[in-house]
Amino acid sequence: MARKAWIERNKRKQKTVNKYAKLRKKLKEEKDYEALSLLPRDASPTRLVNRCEVTGRRRGYLRRFRMSRIAFRELASQGMLPGVTKSSW
Repeated sequence: MARKAWIERNKRKQKTVNKYAKLRKKLKEEKDYEALSLLPRDASPTRLVNRCEVTGRRRGYLRRFRMSRIAFRELASQGMLPGVTKSSW
């Protein structure tokens, strides 16, 4: 489980990105890079980190399921993910 501070920090960054999204888009269209550089650092979407919805882990993240490989494997083994079956050959 990731530290709660890291998870909360990422949520705060997401709020900041959403807040400045329209303004960033407008400034980029106008090519006003000076004003763009005056915005907060966390207004940039590249500052966000993909985190597991279950554990908060950031490494081994599967975008399709929005969770880490470890949480995915546990839930898939329990049959909690619809449409996911363990392969056998």
